[in-house]
Amino acid sequence: MQTQEPAADAVPGIYRSLVEQAPDAMIYADRDGAIRIWNGAAEAVFGYAAEEVLGRSLDMIIPERFRRGHWDGFHKAMESGQTKYAGRVLTTRSAHKNGGKLYVDLSFGLVRDGAGKVVGALAVGRDCTARHLAADKGGQAQPAP
Repeated sequence: MQTQEPAADAVPGIYRSLVEQAPDAMIYADRDGAIRIWNGAAEAVFGYAAEEVLGRSLDMIIPERFRRGHWDGFHKAMESGQTKYAGRVLTTRSAHKNGGKLYVDLSFGLVRDGAGKVVGALAVGRDCTARHLAADKGGQAQPAP
């Protein structure tokens, strides 16, 4: 299969389309933990429209009892330039807009600028609530996709 590089002026539009049309939730937060990118799949998973979360803290989707641990790890990753969960998918508890129980399979990565400085973090994920709850009830757990 051959591919052709898009024209340089088309690249930002292609990236925007890729993020928006991705089947998995894509969330980018800046170094302060403010949500800057929230795609349509994130809306479907967490129940919040982009207008409700953009510019606001990741706390909107982190259950209160997990926030301290999250922020400790987040700030350490921003400063060190490393995350201990790179390349792994983790099932995490998250907060849905409606207050319902939500489990999400998430992978994390740090985002760097052209000079290599960490400018934020990216999380990519999908809802795995049904699979997780079935496993808790003694059902056959399915591996993360």
